[in-house]
Amino acid sequence: MTTEKSPLAYIIEDDPDAAFIAAEALRAAKYQTEIIHDGQSALDKLETTEPHVVVLDMHLPNVPGMDILTLLRTNVRFANTKVIVVTADGRLSEYFGKRAPDLVLLKPITFSQLRNLAERIRPR
Repeated sequence: MTTEKSPLAYIIEDDPDAAFIAAEALRAAKYQTEIIHDGQSALDKLETTEPHVVVLDMHLPNVPGMDILTLLRTNVRFANTKVIVVTADGRLSEYFGKRAPDLVLLKPITFSQLRNLAERIRPR
């Protein structure tokens, strides 16, 4: 019997409650999760890892989410990384351009909404 390793998901979110809900939803979808609370820590972590999914808030301390999204969309290492932007700013999607995430969810999001989406993009 082989043990399949769970895909890695980063939750880059400065709100502790929102980060907890997202992490629990992704765990329920069988992801290994890590919460990162600020933009600079996220950039540091992304130097050495390649998550399968990133749940990304746009308004982060130290480094804005748009900078992280730009890295994820311009660096070939992240070609297979799915990006789910979670934001309260409904107009933000107008500014993504070529950096477009795979999904944009408007806050507040529910546990089941994120779990179901994560299950659909989980590698088979």
